[in-house]
This record gives sequence, C-alpha cells and structure tokens, in this order.
Amino acid sequence: MRSASGASGAPGAASGDVRRVSLRRKGPMLVEGPVEVELEDGTVVSSDRFRVALCTCRRSRRYPWCDTSHRDRA
Repeated sequence: MRSASGASGAPGAASGDVRRVSLRRKGPMLVEGPVEVELEDGTVVSSDRFRVALCTCRRSRRYPWCDTSHRDRA
C-alpha cells in the first residue's frame, strides 16, 4: 500500500535524495545505497554499496548489516 502523501513531501528531502526501501517477510530490509545508519548509541555506520540489507531480527553478528542469521537452520 502506498501512502497518499508520498515521500517527496518529506522535509529537507530533494527528489534526488529519495531512497527506496524494500521490506521482506522473515528477511532483511533492503535499502538503496549509499546509506548512513545511526545506531541507538549514536554511532553512525555507513556503506557505499548500491544496495544494503539491514538486519531487522537482531540476530546478525554484523548488526546493523544482515548476515542471513534470520534463516532457519536445519
């Protein structure tokens, strides 16, 4: 479902600054890069990759980056 207001109305966001975020059930959040992520403690980590996978389950040993630890292990 798309928001009626859209992302372009966000304060301070120029049309070229809009990032696509893709959510996956039982998986990571995919974000078009490059990105900077501010952690709870104020630390900022960055990636210059064209797409990054952000961990949403907190099982990753490389948090906030996803390392596929969310997958069921047999």
